[in-house]
Amino acid sequence: MAIPHTSISFRDSDPSAGNPQVWESLKRAIAGSSGFKRWQLEHAGDEQFQALSLDTLVHSYLRETLETLAY
Repeated sequence: MAIPHTSISFRDSDPSAGNPQVWESLKRAIAGSSGFKRWQLEHAGDEQFQALSLDTLVHSYLRETLETLAY
């Protein structure tokens, strides 16, 4: 039996638009994770990357991680 493939787009959704307190807590937890820190090190040479806000960095990290998992 085949499992149906569902495509979810996060481009139009903003996790911070829901409950701001929950987003702040999640953002801090994600930013403190070893995976996020490793991901930041991979992008350390990019000056534009360094200028991004933590919100933008976490969004980018989550998007890349989900895209990798979906692949």
